[in-house]
Amino acid sequence: MQSSEAWATMKPGPRALYVEVKRRFNGTNNGKLYLSHRDAAKALNVSRNTVAAYFRELEERGFLQMTVAHHLTVSGIGQASQYALEEETCFGKPATKRFMRWRETQNPR
Repeated sequence: MQSSEAWATMKPGPRALYVEVKRRFNGTNNGKLYLSHRDAAKALNVSRNTVAAYFRELEERGFLQMTVAHHLTVSGIGQASQYALEEETCFGKPATKRFMRWRETQNPR
């Protein structure tokens, strides 16, 4: 994964967020990983808006896939989005590893 172009060209912020999400993986809960923007921002010492961009970048580059979007429950309590790591099997399906196919098409180095 770390030798992929997607990882090599990514800035440190999204990399740090990936590590925070990966820390929550226990070997069996892929697809049900959750980390709220508020908690991620606190862990990385950045704003929630900054973290939102980090999540988008990780999804665009193929490291994360949202499996359940954030929502309010019937009682009005917010639920964070849930994610799957693309490098691990998820719900019995093999890892997609989309990050291995990602190519930088804009602003090449």
